[in-house]
Amino acid sequence: MRLENKVVVITGSNSGVGAAAAKMAASEGASVVISARRVEALQKVKEEIEAMGGKVLSIPTDISKMEDCEKLIETTVKEFGKIDVLVNNAGVLDSGLKAIDKFANEDLDKVVEINEKGTMYCMRAALKYMKEAKSGSIVNVASVAGTNGCGGAAYVASKAAIIGITKHAAMLTAGKGVRCNVLCPGNILTPMTAGMDYSNMDMEMFGAMASHSDIKGCPSCQAEDVAKVILFLASDDSKPITGQAIVCDFGANL
Repeated sequence: MRLENKVVVITGSNSGVGAAAAKMAASEGASVVISARRVEALQKVKEEIEAMGGKVLSIPTDISKMEDCEKLIETTVKEFGKIDVLVNNAGVLDSGLKAIDKFANEDLDKVVEINEKGTMYCMRAALKYMKEAKSGSIVNVASVAGTNGCGGAAYVASKAAIIGITKHAAMLTAGKGVRCNVLCPGNILTPMTAGMDYSNMDMEMFGAMASHSDIKGCPSCQAEDVAKVILFLASDDSKPITGQAIVCDFGANL
């Protein structure tokens, strides 16, 4: 019961890592607020958590819209009186791993709006309450793409930005009861990665990535592997840790 009596908000919790993290948080005693754009999938996760005996509130949210992010946090505080943990997990891939000399403007706009701006909108809204309470943990989900450049240019840029803003927020709140860390997973077996369109792939970028990563024998992460690290960073077990970018990839990108 590491999250007993804590209120945990998780974006992108309708599938994959977000859904796994929501179920684990509920099993550890948290009141969980799940959010995503796909309402039907979100409802399914809600029902699964309720079947476990967990306490859950579902708030459909498009994090690319500032007003949705603010409503998500404000509704959480109105319902539960506080917010203890924010997990910024929602994100999208660009199409085809397009490199810096080939990226599409529309890809850049979409990825930045959701991955970067959405994360910042939610952080700003949550910090309003966390700073006042002098308590809270923010866990951002970025990617190894943000640390070593392995991915499409738009995606890499957005994930590197999340790492930077995590360190910025941690520095701002250091010693004030609020922590902020960022998780950088390697390849994860989720519906999002399974749905990639390889017919549109930038093979030059794909080849460059293959030559610098994926050490033979290293497995891909399952959603639950990443969710367990999120749970650790959300809980008081990681109380001394803030401002850190933690890679979890079984060593594939060493």
